[in-house]
Amino acid sequence: MPLKTTRFDVLDHLKTPADRFAYIEAAFEDGDPALITHALGDVARSIGMTAVAKEAGVTREALYKALSEKGDPRLSTLLGVTRALGLQLSARPVHPVEAP
Repeated sequence: MPLKTTRFDVLDHLKTPADRFAYIEAAFEDGDPALITHALGDVARSIGMTAVAKEAGVTREALYKALSEKGDPRLSTLLGVTRALGLQLSARPVHPVEAP
């Protein structure tokens, strides 16, 4: 008997702010720019691209393009999208920094 499978849709798992944050955090921890862009696009779609684009200060079409598979969002777009998603980017050292 063949194994029955169902189609996986990540949007089914991005219902709460905590879910969305964990998903984006994992993408940033991986460090792959394409994965980060893809994760941001998934989360933006889970909220609504029109609302995210408006909050980010870009057109919906520009947001789709920036967060597409071949997209490479500008820093200003990245910052606007993360703000629109209720996130703030920060930096931390990869390796422990010794105090002088």
